[in-house]
Amino acid sequence: MIGMVLAAGAGRRLRPYTDTLPKALVPVSETADGETTILDIALGNMAEVGLTDVVIVVGYRAEAVEERKAALEERYGVSLTLVHNDKAEEWNNAYSMWLAREHFSKGVLMVNGDTVHPVGVEKTLLSARGPDILLAVDNVKTLADEEMKVTLDGAGDLKSITKLMDPSTAYGEYIGATLIEPAAAEPLADALKATWEGNPDLYYEDGYQELVNRGGRIAVAPIGEVDWVEVDNHDDLEKARRIAKGY
Repeated sequence: MIGMVLAAGAGRRLRPYTDTLPKALVPVSETADGETTILDIALGNMAEVGLTDVVIVVGYRAEAVEERKAALEERYGVSLTLVHNDKAEEWNNAYSMWLAREHFSKGVLMVNGDTVHPVGVEKTLLSARGPDILLAVDNVKTLADEEMKVTLDGAGDLKSITKLMDPSTAYGEYIGATLIEPAAAEPLADALKATWEGNPDLYYEDGYQELVNRGGRIAVAPIGEVDWVEVDNHDDLEKARRIAKGY
């Protein structure tokens, strides 16, 4: 199994940091070894659970990741493969994830490049291996309109995943971490392709919905009480910095 980080996004609401950096390289803490970015935390988590081969999908300001590639490999003891998304500033991340499809067959633990969470999330997913696709879900947090919410079917598997849902009807929030077993590689790639071809503005989570609509099974792993944040704006960044102090 390998790690994967979707890090092609621009993160315009985080300017001026993202005038010159992709969102994944926005710093969240300072250490004796220098600054720690969102990507640093993701790679550190993966290395801690033994995922030392990591694919990073880059796009906006990809050169900033390329410049740091060797240093990141040395710091975390990982081998990085960069997949380039030339549509990162035009299309949404269903296309980004699809571009990395050739790596799905290795088995993948994928995280969003704008999420700060502890390594316990990766450990939760790996300890619950079994289903072909497994999503990390916060089933404790009070939800609002912006979150990527999920509902479950009678068997406890994913029924729907969307931001466009009444929060009161949701089971929880998908936090941007997915475990993909090799058996899911082809059906997931096909569902993602249908998603971005139908509308390139759609999220990869819409690809998950497409897969479920086709009869595929996606399971969920509740993470319980965990401090984490999706970093979309400066308020989120301040929260990420508070959380990162505990790592």
